[in-house]
Amino acid sequence: MPSYITFDQPELKLGGKVRALPWSFILMVIALGVIGGAALYSAANGSLTPWAKPHLIRFGMSVVIMVAFALVDITVWFRLAYPAYAITLALLAGVEVAGKVGAFGAQRWINLGFVQIQPSELMKIALVMALARYFHGQLAEDSQRLRTLIAPALMILAPTAFVLLQPNLGTAIMLSMVGAAMLFIGGARIWLFIAVGAAGAAAAPVAWRSMHGYQKRRVLTFLDPSIDPLGAGYHISQSRIALGSGGLYGKGFLNGTQSHLNFLPEKQTDFIFPLLAEEWGMWGGVALLTLFTFVSFYGVVVGLRSRNQFGRMLAIGLSVNLFLYVFINMAMVMGLIPVVGVPLPLISYGGTSMLAVMIGFGLLMSVLVHRDTKIGRRYPLGD
Repeated sequence: MPSYITFDQPELKLGGKVRALPWSFILMVIALGVIGGAALYSAANGSLTPWAKPHLIRFGMSVVIMVAFALVDITVWFRLAYPAYAITLALLAGVEVAGKVGAFGAQRWINLGFVQIQPSELMKIALVMALARYFHGQLAEDSQRLRTLIAPALMILAPTAFVLLQPNLGTAIMLSMVGAAMLFIGGARIWLFIAVGAAGAAAAPVAWRSMHGYQKRRVLTFLDPSIDPLGAGYHISQSRIALGSGGLYGKGFLNGTQSHLNFLPEKQTDFIFPLLAEEWGMWGGVALLTLFTFVSFYGVVVGLRSRNQFGRMLAIGLSVNLFLYVFINMAMVMGLIPVVGVPLPLISYGGTSMLAVMIGFGLLMSVLVHRDTKIGRRYPLGD
């Protein structure tokens, strides 16, 4: 660790840390996990297997992990930010060598012997940690210089490139958007984003030619689902039917026809929100969105209360990450964007995605518990 980094913090014992935990926030997180369990129970036509029981067991273990992460001093996460990024990047590289091939030929998982994980999900957290650590040592005027942004740009591009090779377009989009948000929070000027956007638009034809066939079909059916209603357009067509058939108040728990008659595809993962909306109606969907909004907004408030730049950027970056999870999934199932395969946090079935989200919540709470910790920088903090 560079010698200019110093730490100054009040004495915090374990009991004090436990009392400082935001129990209202924890209850909101638990509510999301329980809603996910109920939705997966319904997706299996009123059975705990094969999805609800594993989901609830994993969630219970993840709550313990979340609280444990919250009690660890934020200076530890500061020191581990770069190593966590490097290890996760190595795992992404390992996926290309020894990854497990899944649907559509996607190679996204790696078997570590004792557990099988999807490194791209963990990278969403590791990238935020590493960028928060990098910008902690920079003044605002430094972040406006192009040469200062070269290193963080490479930190974003490296994992994004590995994820695109899997291929996993949805996660690649999330990584690039979270990275862009961190650059903006860190002080990068707006003209840089305009220039990158223009370059991306110019490269669109090249990107189109490099896309896989199923990815092209997703884009085409997004523009007009009716061109292949029983093929590539089937997912979004059935999703829209399920969303609309629920009406204002829904058909009732376990009474959704689109899901229980197996018209709704991937109802336990990417398209779990239409299942909820069909059974609970528009008001149920709005209630779930409101809960996600409270959780995301809480993270921003935690970031603004932190006395160190690392904590501020970490908390706000994790909140942006959660927002993107929800926004992309919702927009996808409503047909506002192409289907890119992004789960709904704590609701969709999936082990690594749940672990990544809960680790993020644990780090967020660590920022809150240790909000008065001051981490020195290359320059005086001035506070």
